[in-house]
Amino acid sequence: MSEEIEELNEDEIIELVDDGGNVINFKLLDVTEYKGVKYALLLAAEPNEEIAEDEVVIFRLNEQEEVLEPIEDENLLEEVFEFYQQETEEEQ
Repeated sequence: MSEEIEELNEDEIIELVDDGGNVINFKLLDVTEYKGVKYALLLAAEPNEEIAEDEVVIFRLNEQEEVLEPIEDENLLEEVFEFYQQETEEEQ
């Protein structure tokens, strides 16, 4: 799943196409920078069989090519999500 992006806004629906050709709508939760790389954290706009309503999906934000790139490394996904959680806790 990758998608061309122009600009990410929290109000907009982001349409991504999965490997099966199905369109999945997401809402932007936030963008965070971890180890010099930006990541987009998304929530399903409409819960479905593959993605729960409260499940966060993380993509690498490639600003040069203006695309969201999937991340295959489960450890990296966990690191980015834990970093995001710590970052948001510190802001409160």
